[in-house]
Amino acid sequence: MDTTGGLAVALSRARESLHDRGNVVATGIGYKVTGGVRTADLAIICSVTEKQPLSALSAADIVPPDVDGFPTDVVATGPITALAVHVDRMRPAPGGVSIGHHRITAGTLGCVVYRNGEPLILSNNHVLANSNDALPGDAILQPGPIDGGTMETDRIATLDRFIPIVMAGESSTCAFANGVAAVANWFARLGGSDARLLAVSGRAAANLVDAATAFPLSSDLVSATVYGVGDIVGQGRAELGMPVVKSGRTTGVTVGEILQVDVTVDVGYGAGQVARFSDQVMAGAMSQGGDSGSAILDAEHRIVGLLFAGSERTTVVNRIEHVFGALEIGV
Repeated sequence: MDTTGGLAVALSRARESLHDRGNVVATGIGYKVTGGVRTADLAIICSVTEKQPLSALSAADIVPPDVDGFPTDVVATGPITALAVHVDRMRPAPGGVSIGHHRITAGTLGCVVYRNGEPLILSNNHVLANSNDALPGDAILQPGPIDGGTMETDRIATLDRFIPIVMAGESSTCAFANGVAAVANWFARLGGSDARLLAVSGRAAANLVDAATAFPLSSDLVSATVYGVGDIVGQGRAELGMPVVKSGRTTGVTVGEILQVDVTVDVGYGAGQVARFSDQVMAGAMSQGGDSGSAILDAEHRIVGLLFAGSERTTVVNRIEHVFGALEIGV
């Protein structure tokens, strides 16, 4: 279905004003729900932390009934946060099991990917790189620390690359500057310095991915299969209405449906930090905390996304084409 026409243009024009409304946490394109029944009518979907009566809202916070003649719909998702049970130690470790940087709790090993023929572990930045607070070469544990993983017995990989997450109030979007900063920080660590260099430019932009890769200490420590699902057979594209499946640390194998595309969403990362992501995909309630990093597969087991955030009612997914392009990887 073409979402690049008038509806997408209308959403693009109104996006900032919709997000300025106090209760709105995400906007996207989906099917309008009337009386609890999904219709065939496309609409601009405004996700809110909770629905409130119009009398409790200021005029500035009320979502208009339409935007440029296109209908809107308000959906309660609850607060959307980055999701931090397949918790056992597994060797070889498949996709769908507990993993994490040695200073976090745990997330999910998404799947094995490849760069120039070399196998890598794919998951989120906030799982493998501690939400930007990490350096290449840092230890990755399987299972993650909260599931009993230790530096002494459970190191499975070292951090390879991560795409920096730009938080609200920060302004680094230059890949070259971030690369220079990462190299400088690596040399600083070798010299015993605790200082961190942050690349800063003049203006912040929305993030596309929360993604990172890690080098397995040995290729036989990981498996290309996804636990409980099977092998990934290629790359696809997430489309509205598509059935999807994932295998994650906390909720195991769950199925869902792509309910919104072209989503811009504000995601909480704890300690008051919020990051805005654009061109995301939203599915229903198919994840919980600890499922972050799960590979999202279509019915043919093609990978279409990387799960990174959600709420009690919704799951937020990076498009896999953005992830693969940013990290220069594939399946």
